Amino acid sequence: MTTVSDSIIFSRIFSTSESSEIWNDEARTKYYLRFEAALATVQARLGIIPDEAGDLISRMCNIEAINMTELAEETQRIGYPVLPLVKQIVRVVNAAKPGLGEWTHWGATTQDVTDTATILQLRDTCKLVSQALSDITRVLRALSLEHASTPMAARSNLQQAVPMTFGFKMARLLATFQRHQQRLAEILPRLLVVEFGGAAGTLATLSDTGLAFEVQEGLANELGLGVPEIAWHTERDRITELGAFFALVTGTCAKFALDVKLLMQTEVGEVSEPYAPHRGSSSTMPQKRNPISSVYITAMASTVKQLSAALFDAMVEDHERSTGPWEIEWIVLPQISTMTHATLMHSLSVLEGLEVHPDAMRRNLDLTNGAITSEAVMMGLGKRIGRQVAHDVVYDICRKMTGDHNRSFVDYLLEDEVVRNSGITRQELEVLCDPTKYIGLSSEMVLRVVGRV
Repeated sequence: MTTVSDSIIFSRIFSTSESSEIWNDEARTKYYLRFEAALATVQARLGIIPDEAGDLISRMCNIEAINMTELAEETQRIGYPVLPLVKQIVRVVNAAKPGLGEWTHWGATTQDVTDTATILQLRDTCKLVSQALSDITRVLRALSLEHASTPMAARSNLQQAVPMTFGFKMARLLATFQRHQQRLAEILPRLLVVEFGGAAGTLATLSDTGLAFEVQEGLANELGLGVPEIAWHTERDRITELGAFFALVTGTCAKFALDVKLLMQTEVGEVSEPYAPHRGSSSTMPQKRNPISSVYITAMASTVKQLSAALFDAMVEDHERSTGPWEIEWIVLPQISTMTHATLMHSLSVLEGLEVHPDAMRRNLDLTNGAITSEAVMMGLGKRIGRQVAHDVVYDICRKMTGDHNRSFVDYLLEDEVVRNSGITRQELEVLCDPTKYIGLSSEMVLRVVGRV
C-alpha cells in the first residue's frame, strides 16, 4: 500500500470504485490513447495525414495493444509516459503497415496529451460529483420538508441559543449544496477545454498547413471539449479552480459531519448515523455507538483542503513550459478527486439513513426550564420597558436560575418586581416562554429553499 486509496482494506472508505477507475494507470493510458486516436482521425479528415494512417492509428490506439510493463519501465527511464506510449503506437502501426505509424502524434507535444487527458479525467470525475450533489440535494429536500416544523435548540458557541427547527438546519445545508451545484455549472465551461498547441503553444508545427486551428477545433469536438482562447500549458487556473471547488464541497460535508458528531453525543442524542450491526462499536466498551462516516468525512475533507493548496503552488510555473510545478498535479489530483467523491458518498449515506430523534430535541429544549426563550421574553418586555432595560432584567433572572431545575422561567420572571410592574400577564409570559412558538420563520425559510430549482 502506498496510499489509502490503493489499500485493499481502506480503498472503499477513502475512495470509490467509480472514481478509482478514472484515475488508475490503465484508465489514464486510455485517455492518452483517446487523444492520439482523435488527433489522427481529425488530421486525416483534413488531409494533413494520409487517410489510411488516420484509420490505422485510431484503430491501434487500444489499451490491449499496449505493454503496460514496458510503459512503466520506459516512463521511469524517460521521465514522462507520453513518449514511450507514442513509440509503442508507432511500432504496432508500422508492424501493420510500414511507415504509417510515423504520422502518430503529428504536431503535438507531451503536455498536449497529458493536459487533455487530465481534463477528460476531471470531466468524468465531475460527472460523479454532479450526480452525488443531485442525490444529496434530493435527500436534503425531503429531510427539510419532513422536519420543517420539528423544534430543536439552535446552538451558538456550543451553547443553546434560541429555538429553531431541524428542517431549518437541513435547509441551510441544502442551500449550500445548491450553491455548489451552481458553482460547478459555472466552472465546467472554463475547465473542459482541449490542450493542443505544440511545443510552446504556438501551433508552429502545423502553421504551414493553414489548418492548425481547424485541427484544434476538430480535436476538441472529437473529444467533446471546448476550444481555449489560447494555449494554457503554464496557466493552471482551470485546474486550481476545480481543486478549490472540491475543497469547498468537502468542507461543507465536514461542517455537516461535525454537527452530526456533536448531535450524536450521549448527552445530546438528537440524531444518529444510520444503524448497521457493529458499525461504530468499541472493542472494549459494548455500549458505544461511535460516529463512523462522519469521522471519515472529517479526515478526507481536511486532506482535500491540504492537497488543494498544493495546486496553488502548481500555478507558479516558469515561462511557457515548466520545470516541476506541473507534476504537482500528477501527485495530488488523483487523491483530491477520489477523496472528494468518497466524501460526498459518505455524506449521502449518512443523510439517506439519518436517524432523527424529535423526542430528544424536545427534551433538550426543556433543559433550561424555558430560559432558551429569554430573547422572546426580552423582546416582549422591551415593548413595555425598553429593550436594554428588559435585557438587563432578563439577564439577571437567568443568572438566578442557574442550576435550578425545579422552577420554571415564568416563575422566576413573575418574582421580579420590574417584570410585574410592566403589566405583562402570566399567560402572556407562558406564550413567550413556549419554545415551539419561537421558531421564527424556520418553516417558511424551508419552503423558500426547497422551492428553489
